[in-house]
Amino acid sequence: MNRKLTLAAALLALSLPAAAQAQGLVRGAEEGAAVGRAQGGPIGEIVGGAIGAATGTVNGILGIDSRPRFRSYVLREGRPSYTYGEEVRVGTVLPSDGVSYYEVPAEYGASGYRYTVVNGRPVLVEPGSRRIVEVID
Repeated sequence: MNRKLTLAAALLALSLPAAAQAQGLVRGAEEGAAVGRAQGGPIGEIVGGAIGAATGTVNGILGIDSRPRFRSYVLREGRPSYTYGEEVRVGTVLPSDGVSYYEVPAEYGASGYRYTVVNGRPVLVEPGSRRIVEVID
């Protein structure tokens, strides 16, 4: 039974689009596994991790409820927009020069990420790689 659940969780994770995986899969899986472990032991951890991965992928890093607030925050801050000649999407690596990155306030729960504005759209970025991990629309 344990192997079947593990296999099901792996297949679920592999079937999700790569762009969506970048946004919330790991965080969702970690949180789901912790809740599942607390409520159902090892089996609950496996099931909770799979369900959390799927939910985290849908909600992204900021989560559905925080996205509009964060977008409003960024717009209020009036940060300059970097003009990028290609599509702004998850996975895009921004250039090392000309882009300014800003701390995400703790209240949004995205520690470890930075934000910037690209072509008028707020985005979350991994600071080390400069890769866009979430586009805030």
